[in-house]
Amino acid sequence: MDLNAEVDQLVRQSQTWIPLIMEYGSRLLLALLTLAIGWWLINKLSARLGKVVGLRADVALQSFISTLANIILKVLLLVSVASMIGIETTSFVAAIGAAGLAIGLALQGSLANFAGGVLILMFRPFRIGDWIEAQGVAGTVDSIQIFHTVLRTGDNKTVIMPNGSLSNGIITNTNRQPTRKVVFDVGVDYEADLQKARNVLLELAKDPRVLPDPAPQAVVATLGDSSITVSLRLWTKTSDYWDVMFMLNEHARDRLKAEGIDIPFPQRVIRVVQETAAQ
Repeated sequence: MDLNAEVDQLVRQSQTWIPLIMEYGSRLLLALLTLAIGWWLINKLSARLGKVVGLRADVALQSFISTLANIILKVLLLVSVASMIGIETTSFVAAIGAAGLAIGLALQGSLANFAGGVLILMFRPFRIGDWIEAQGVAGTVDSIQIFHTVLRTGDNKTVIMPNGSLSNGIITNTNRQPTRKVVFDVGVDYEADLQKARNVLLELAKDPRVLPDPAPQAVVATLGDSSITVSLRLWTKTSDYWDVMFMLNEHARDRLKAEGIDIPFPQRVIRVVQETAAQ
C-alpha cells in the first residue's frame, strides 16, 4: 500500500511538473536557438558593415565602427533572449540607459572628439602627408586617430590636436589642389623703369617648374609710401611651390640691381618747425 501511494503521489507531481518543464523547456530551447542564430547573423552583419565603411573611411574607423556595432547588437540580442525566457528586462534596460547617460555626461569632451574623428575619417578634409593650417598650428599630418590628429611642424615638433575642435574649425589644406599660385611682391624705387622691372621678373619666371598656363604676369600692385610694389604672379605644382618662392627670393635682388633698379629702404619725411625767439 505504501508503494502504491508513493507511485500515485509521483504521478500526481509529474502531472504538475511536466507541463511546466515542457513550457519553460521549449522557451529555453527557442531562446538558445535565437541566441545562436542571432550571434552568427550579428558577426556577419558587423563584418559586412566594416567592409562598407572601409570603402570610404580609414582602416581605424572601419575597425572601430564594426566593433561598436557588434557590441551594441549583441547587447540587444541578450536582452531579447532574456525576455523570451521570462526574465523581466524593464529594470535592466533602464539601468543600461542610466549608465549610458552617466557615461555620456562624464565623457562629453571625449565624445565630441570621437564624433570629430569620425567626420574627419569619413569626409577626409585632409589626408596623411598633407600640410595643413588649423587652430593656429601648421604642420604635416602624421596620423589621424579616432580622438586626435598628430601633426609634425616644420621644425620637427609633434602637435596633438583634438578632433572635436579640429573638425569644427577652419582648416587650410595646401596639398589638396595639384597646383598653387605664387605671388611674389618686390618694392622698387619711384624713379625706376617699371617696364624694365616687370621684364626682369618675367625673365625669372622662365623656369621649368613654372607652369606656362596660366601664363605668368608682372603687374604694378600698389603705390607705397617709399616704393612701388611690382607683383609677379605665376602658377606651379604644389610640390614645387617653396622651391620656386626661394628661387625668386634669391635671384630677384641681383637681377634688379644689375638692371639699375633699386629696392629702396623705408623712408619717412620729418618736418621740423623752429620757433622764433620772439615767440
